[in-house]
Amino acid sequence: MHLQKIPISEHLLNPPNFPTQTSLFTLRPLNHPFRSTAPNPNPNPKHGFCRYLKRVSESHSISKFGSHLVGIRCEGHRENEVNDDDDDDDDDGFYMRRCVEIAKKAIGHTNPNPMVGCVIVKDGKVVGEGFHPKAGQPHAEVFALREAGDLAENATAYVSLEPCNHYGRTPPCTEALIQAKVKRVVVGMVDPNPIVASKGLERLKDSGIEVKVGVEEELCKRLNEVFIHHILTRKPFVTLRYSISMNGNISDGLGEGAVEFGGYYSQLLQEYDGIILSSSSLNGSSCLPLSQEPQCKQPKQIIVASSSNSPVKLPLLNQNADNQPIIFADKNTEVDSGIARHGIETVVLDELRLGPILDYCERLGLCSVLLDVRGFCGIFEEFVKEGVENGLLQKVVMEVLPVWNGSREAVTVPAKNFDTEVRRLAKLQSRMSNGNLLVEGYF
Repeated sequence: MHLQKIPISEHLLNPPNFPTQTSLFTLRPLNHPFRSTAPNPNPNPKHGFCRYLKRVSESHSISKFGSHLVGIRCEGHRENEVNDDDDDDDDDGFYMRRCVEIAKKAIGHTNPNPMVGCVIVKDGKVVGEGFHPKAGQPHAEVFALREAGDLAENATAYVSLEPCNHYGRTPPCTEALIQAKVKRVVVGMVDPNPIVASKGLERLKDSGIEVKVGVEEELCKRLNEVFIHHILTRKPFVTLRYSISMNGNISDGLGEGAVEFGGYYSQLLQEYDGIILSSSSLNGSSCLPLSQEPQCKQPKQIIVASSSNSPVKLPLLNQNADNQPIIFADKNTEVDSGIARHGIETVVLDELRLGPILDYCERLGLCSVLLDVRGFCGIFEEFVKEGVENGLLQKVVMEVLPVWNGSREAVTVPAKNFDTEVRRLAKLQSRMSNGNLLVEGYF
């Protein structure tokens, strides 16, 4: 059976998060053996299993998947085959992309652990899938092997991150793969954790298992960019986010639908352990920004208040006993006495700087922080300048609003305050979200 893809996009497994009510298949392009997986009927990250549909019936049909139209045609065999090695490489890439896709089901729940997905394939069929749902729970390989059962013997295991080879809160995944008698293990990327760092690969090879490394490596690295940065630097991964009008003015608001369920900002919040906001940017609101995604873990709210924003009052804060905010203030800032009475922590610094705040975030165990700039004024100008000059920022998310803001109150980017060195961002990507343009890049 072959698939014929009407040329709209080359991307596979798109979109990454299946709607739970659909029954559409994930399809491969022409000249590859048919593979299909259906969405997980229970996306609850408490479970590491992913259910799937192994195969569709051999009938001519057209299925619409988002903006992708895919035609299915059946043949007895493939003609004009290229190279078997090329086909194997394509298969490996396909299943590795699936690993990344299912790993994302645990977004926001695994820190300080990485997100990992695993797929077990035997005789061209997926026999087991799993992902790591939360720190302290079994790893992706364990869930996938449990689902595969005896079918794991002589199968190929695809894992987005090198299997661990040490005892932590869970036993080594290498031993689970060896005991299951898998024949081959394909790994997306080597684990940068010095405790692991190729030791898992060596253990598998020593046991006679064929190992292949580096399949869809960049995709796997992007999946765990926070984990990689934190394990290598022991500092939080920091993303700068701001909105801008078409004529270059910083906006204190967000685009249409951004804060709602499925909106980019709502999804962004669930990815980060903490968010830094200016008290002036809240504009007297009684609520702090929260993700609307189901079963998400809300970020720690960090409010920065300088003397120019004082007094900081209790109505600005959304009381949440499980995740109360922290206020950072300078010694000249007036803080409402009711804040302390409600048990909300206030940290007073001689000088408000981004570096000490991030050090405090690290002590709290926050692996990733979103620096949310609204209005680009006051202390946050200095934060951005400090972050760029001292290498404290790793990523930028810019939302371009389809508006022309020519008001006198509009704030332009204060480029004159930055150093004269031009910083070129890497790995730029763009996409549309509810009529707004999102641009991402890395320092």
